[in-house]
Amino acid sequence: MGYRAVSAADLALAKQFLGALAAVATTGERNPLYALLTPDVEWVTQKRSLVGIDDVRDHLTWVGPRESLDIEFEDLEIADLGDGRIVSDVHEVYRMKTTGDFAYACDRRIELTIRGGRIARYEMQIVG
Repeated sequence: MGYRAVSAADLALAKQFLGALAAVATTGERNPLYALLTPDVEWVTQKRSLVGIDDVRDHLTWVGPRESLDIEFEDLEIADLGDGRIVSDVHEVYRMKTTGDFAYACDRRIELTIRGGRIARYEMQIVG
C-alpha cells in the first residue's frame, strides 16, 4: 500500500485539536478536546499512556492551567507524514503569572493519527 496524503479535512481536524489542547492548558476545560477523540484513542507520553476515551477522561489530569505560570504557544508548524499521520512541533513559553517574567521554555513534538474524522492516537515527546 502506497503513501496516502492527509486530506484537507484531516489537516483542519489536526489544527482544531491542537487549538483545543492549547485551550485546555489555559482554561482546564477538556470537553471540547474529548469530542475530537475516537472511543479507542491512544494517548501516549513519555511518562504515561492512556487507552480509550474513558481512561483519558478519568486520568488526563496533568493537562491544564498551572497555578503560578501562564503559557504561550508560538505558531504551530504541521507536517503530513502520510497515512492519516500529522506531526507538529510546538514551542511553549512559560511566564510567571504575578510578574509576566520568563520562567522557562519547552519544545514538544506532537504526532497525531487520524481515523474516521477523529484523533485515534496522540503521541507527545519533549524534544527540547
